[in-house]
Amino acid sequence: MSSVLGALFAIGTVGYIIGGVGIKGIRLGTSGVLIAALFFGHLGYEIPGVIRDLGLALFVGSVGLIAGPSFFRNLKKNAMSYGAIALAAVTSGAVVTVALQKAFSIPPALAAGIYAGAMTTTPGLAAALEATGDSAVSIGYGIAYPFGVVGVVLFVQALPRLLKRDLRCEMAMSADANRQTEKEGVLRSRRTLNDSGMLPVMVVLALGAVLARVRLAIPVIGGISLGLSGGPLMVGLAVGHLGGIGSWSLHAPAQLLTGLRETGLMLFLAGAGASAGRGLLDTISTFGWLLFAGGAIVTVIPMIIGLALATRVFKLSLPDALGSICGGMTSTPALGALISAAGCDEVAAPYAAT
Repeated sequence: MSSVLGALFAIGTVGYIIGGVGIKGIRLGTSGVLIAALFFGHLGYEIPGVIRDLGLALFVGSVGLIAGPSFFRNLKKNAMSYGAIALAAVTSGAVVTVALQKAFSIPPALAAGIYAGAMTTTPGLAAALEATGDSAVSIGYGIAYPFGVVGVVLFVQALPRLLKRDLRCEMAMSADANRQTEKEGVLRSRRTLNDSGMLPVMVVLALGAVLARVRLAIPVIGGISLGLSGGPLMVGLAVGHLGGIGSWSLHAPAQLLTGLRETGLMLFLAGAGASAGRGLLDTISTFGWLLFAGGAIVTVIPMIIGLALATRVFKLSLPDALGSICGGMTSTPALGALISAAGCDEVAAPYAAT
């Protein structure tokens, strides 16, 4: 156990050093942990899956609590837009994957893994493994996943600079107004059960873990579930929106949630990266860089299509457009980068809706 913790802390240290290096103001930030984890995973270090899952639940649960007060208002206003963007991202990624598979005679299971990795969807990986029963799915996922993460992280940071737009300025006024309203509500309509603010976090994680396991039966497709990327997020949004039960408050301090959000993202990336790093270079040397390039294409094209749809067709603001793209790409790390770039957790609302 001590070796696991040592590896985890080393990955975090190296990762934050990498993430802190900037080129023209663009940084990987916490996603630098993924790069470090890929290297440590290649060397043979392992991070138990429970650490990755804990990190994912902490991150999305904290984001849900922070974004909850604005989520339903945003969803009511732009529900059709977010649905269309999600559908466009998923469909375009699938079409590009099939085209690449046909053009280069890529084995179907390997192509399915590339699609899941490029779209950074762990539930998609699980579904592909279940559908094919072929370990090549995991190989494809491992090849495409690194760029699937890093590509979206860089995209949401670089685009505003290319457009000469300031996300922080665009988010500041509405975010301040929302936070003031939430603060006043807490000070009026409620009493707290826990001064530290950990109680609402534990409530969200406990109920979110239960919701994550609920499977919905869909004809032809089979059973689907929200998983840990969706369960705690949805519960966190609901609790954040309600603010409490009766006269009792379920409000958690923003400083606590920010710390838990960052810690959760680091743990998630460390676990996911170490897993994807095992045998990555051997796989690339066997199958060539073509598959890596193919995964990059599957990542980039849906983002471009989603951006055009969001800004040109539905006229969403740039923060909402980027948040919805992060959601359509199911990119938790990119959401973390976008929150940092915007200086506001409100961008999590379009992410969650999409």
